[in-house]
Amino acid sequence: MTKRDIDPSKALLPDQREELLTTLKSRFEKNKSRHPELDWAAVQARLEAHDEKLWSLQEMERTGGEPDVVGFDVETGEFIFCDCSAESPKGRRSVCYDREALESRKEHKPQNSVLDMVEAMGIELLTEEQYRSLQTVGKFDLKSSSWVKTPDSIRKLGGAIFCDRRYDMVFLYHNGAESYYGARGFRGSLRV
Repeated sequence: MTKRDIDPSKALLPDQREELLTTLKSRFEKNKSRHPELDWAAVQARLEAHDEKLWSLQEMERTGGEPDVVGFDVETGEFIFCDCSAESPKGRRSVCYDREALESRKEHKPQNSVLDMVEAMGIELLTEEQYRSLQTVGKFDLKSSSWVKTPDSIRKLGGAIFCDRRYDMVFLYHNGAESYYGARGFRGSLRV
């Protein structure tokens, strides 16, 4: 995809682009333990070659996710960014799991759902496995929790799953998909 193929509504202005790259570089350099064998120059080159991904990273940043590189896919050459905020991103809390759950609420509806936000942001919701992998590069959600991708078999029964870290362990829980809490959001990932 070339720069002219980017949806104009999702194109960053030059100063926004530079500010985002500066933020990402600073975070990358401060948190080398998340990616000890990776080099920022390679990440930046990949970002510049895939300018269309910057808008999604900006959305992750804007909603409090503090995206950072947590892996590299040798087969595809993609860097894997993930929300690395200490707690579940504040701009993505108090949301139920999906549109069906949102519409099922008769009163006190949240403003949005996880899956609607994920789609709008152009990112992927973490699976339980990815969430557990993220916890190997830091300690996240010590006071909050994050929705994770729910298997269809659970969702068909009305439930959804979420994780957090307590007592130095990662826990998986369930709740009704229509539930929402001020301390529960979601974390996403983006391949660039």
